[in-house]
Amino acid sequence: MLKVQEIRELIKLVDQSNIDEFVYEHDGSKIKMKKKTAEEVVARPVMPVMEEIPAPKAVQPAMVKQEVVTEPTVQAPIKEIEADTKDLHKIVSPMVGTFYQSSSPDAEAYVKAGSKVSKDSIVCIVEAMKLFNEIEAEVNGEIVEVLVKDGQLVEYGQPLFLVKAE
Repeated sequence: MLKVQEIRELIKLVDQSNIDEFVYEHDGSKIKMKKKTAEEVVARPVMPVMEEIPAPKAVQPAMVKQEVVTEPTVQAPIKEIEADTKDLHKIVSPMVGTFYQSSSPDAEAYVKAGSKVSKDSIVCIVEAMKLFNEIEAEVNGEIVEVLVKDGQLVEYGQPLFLVKAE
């Protein structure tokens, strides 16, 4: 049997020569070496097939058109709301969490559109890290609009209610 060093030398010799395949048999042991040839590299049709897949290119223009079409319709209502809300007080979320309108699923909501509130009135709960934080109105007035849905995730500073201050 050949030693590891002798096998390494054979590999180097085969690699440097023009031989594509080398087989050595001795006492029931067999060593077979093959070089990668240019034919093997050329024979791979995988790359051109993968490049020919047109589906993502065909989908992207349609998505861009949809965004362009929907963008102006999204912007217009936001400007209208901003114009209407200049005189209104916004009750914002003091933290990131989950918005709840009531203390339990079967309890009535703390406030609805048209409800009268005072500075210390509880308007909702924001749950953050298993802590339920009661949010107060901070102003006397009337709830004009509830801006988020029950169970919705809210961000820090996100408006929750619009209040017409008195």
